[in-house]
Amino acid sequence: MSGATNTEALRPRRSVLYMPGANTRALEKAKGLSADSLILDLEDAVAPDAKAEARDNVVAALTSGEYGNRELTIRVNGLDTDWHADDLAAAAAAGPAAVVVPKVNSPADVAAIEAGLQAGGAPEHTKIWAMVETPQAMLDCANIAAASERLTVLVMGTNDLAKELHAAHVPGRQPLLTGLGLCLLGARAAGKVILDGVYNDVRDPEGFEAECRQGAQMGFDGKTLIHPGQLDAANAVFAPADAEVESSREIIAAFEAAQREGKGVVTVNGRMIENLHVENARRVLAMADAIATSAGE
Repeated sequence: MSGATNTEALRPRRSVLYMPGANTRALEKAKGLSADSLILDLEDAVAPDAKAEARDNVVAALTSGEYGNRELTIRVNGLDTDWHADDLAAAAAAGPAAVVVPKVNSPADVAAIEAGLQAGGAPEHTKIWAMVETPQAMLDCANIAAASERLTVLVMGTNDLAKELHAAHVPGRQPLLTGLGLCLLGARAAGKVILDGVYNDVRDPEGFEAECRQGAQMGFDGKTLIHPGQLDAANAVFAPADAEVESSREIIAAFEAAQREGKGVVTVNGRMIENLHVENARRVLAMADAIATSAGE
């Protein structure tokens, strides 16, 4: 089984913001935003006649060194488009944290992307983020997630999934839950990070926050965003809450004290504590520390 490294799994990706590659003002503004990660977009946000210019803009932004500790990725056009090969070659040369590829439908697609990066001389740190957004991808998600060590993140493409399912966008996302669940299972089976899809109505902060909470409760590591106004809510919801951090400290302290004293049973606030609770508590504290460190850099 392949798996994400501890560094990958614990890198904060609460908020992952798409930025249109053709819009130089937006790329400049992104330098001051509180996003954990940026996806500099060459696909949906860019008109066909602006693809080449956007590619140049994105490479210049990525190599500028002006984005601080934000994780910078490039979304290329899909494998079946005329722009994919040039996008992938440019990304390989620029060396982003990752290349985000839309409509990855099979392990063979992952292999083709990996081969393209290698042929372009991409550095080892440039990973693959596979967008899963079709019924075929949902059904084969476990194999896609495990197809390559270089693939570290799955990204839900919920708009395209809803389109292909002929499903409605409704509060609670009932029509999409099967696909979301299958992809979560596939990601976790392969030890990979998984990001929730976008929320389309930027004028509905309450609905956005509710969907963030749903995604966090389901187990997603963060959410992809289409507007800077969504950053604060995503950053808050996908971070461990203060009460969760305090509870995690109590669990670890009680467990370690019981070990020192040779006790076989550990309870905290009336609840029996097992190894799985301790592992989860340590993960919570590690993520809280990673967020604090990232914010301080």
